[in-house]
Amino acid sequence: MLLDKLQGFFFTRAKFYLTKYNRVLPFGDTIVDRWDKAKFLGFGENTSIYDNSLVLGNVYVANNTWIGPNTLLDGSGGRLEIGAHCSISAGVQIYTHDTVKRSLSGGKAAIEYANTKIGNNCYVGPNVVIVKGVTIGDNVVIGANSLVTKSISSNLVAYGTPAKVIGKSLKYQGIK
Repeated sequence: MLLDKLQGFFFTRAKFYLTKYNRVLPFGDTIVDRWDKAKFLGFGENTSIYDNSLVLGNVYVANNTWIGPNTLLDGSGGRLEIGAHCSISAGVQIYTHDTVKRSLSGGKAAIEYANTKIGNNCYVGPNVVIVKGVTIGDNVVIGANSLVTKSISSNLVAYGTPAKVIGKSLKYQGIK
């Protein structure tokens, strides 16, 4: 029976990941290589994305970027661009559209669309939400559980709901 074969395959792969990496992954992530998925999506070299991540529309990701599990990259309302050497942590959601005005107007107003961009060398912490139209510069740290509603210039650290700049990121690189 097919179900028995799939379950057997899953437990064989799960044992491999548990033994080698001390982790148990969802079914899709046991059979889909993260780097192969990134190549399939046309992302840059040495970039990886978990199979359980959702990618919609026009999404570009540069080289050497890690996209964690359970992320949502929504380029359905414009271009979503993520630079090189970034870490996009688990649970991050990045949008290029919203339906706020459409919903509040009872469907009379249009859906709003805007490009969203994350620069190079950025860290986006777990469960961050970045709304449409935001540009995040290079060398930026966004703290966990933040809601980013406005653009953030390069070399800064921001966190909170809504995210607010709290300092400079260069100190994390050993630069004064």
